[in-house]
Amino acid sequence: MENSILSAQGPLKIHCLRLRRGEDLLLSIQEVCREKHIAAGVVLSAVGCISRGRLRDASGVTVREVNDHCEIVSLNGTVSEKRCHLHIALSKEDLTTIGGHLCPGCVINTTCELVIGALPGVGYDREQDPETGYEELIFTSLTE
Repeated sequence: MENSILSAQGPLKIHCLRLRRGEDLLLSIQEVCREKHIAAGVVLSAVGCISRGRLRDASGVTVREVNDHCEIVSLNGTVSEKRCHLHIALSKEDLTTIGGHLCPGCVINTTCELVIGALPGVGYDREQDPETGYEELIFTSLTE
């Protein structure tokens, strides 16, 4: 896998939406990416709370359940029609913070105000990386 820098060409297209109680955070983001045909995007902002969650820890294997009301204090990562790779940090009622890889099962409690930026002229794909053993993100130009 080669390191290269790819620059977006043109203005960032912004998608703003509000998720409501009972919606799944990850599945909703994936649906928006499909509906809006986002080839490459980023989460710019996510503010809200969940009633329960599912996060994968740094082992890359173990998925942990969070059965508390939590504030979303951070959500970042890459999103597209093909794949979403998102990490989330949650603050519990006692103000302790937990975080990890966002999995299906993070259910919105009251609301989530979500802003996604779509990168013009850029696409995301995956390529096997012999060093990590995973299919890792690669950037592609959609304008060439």
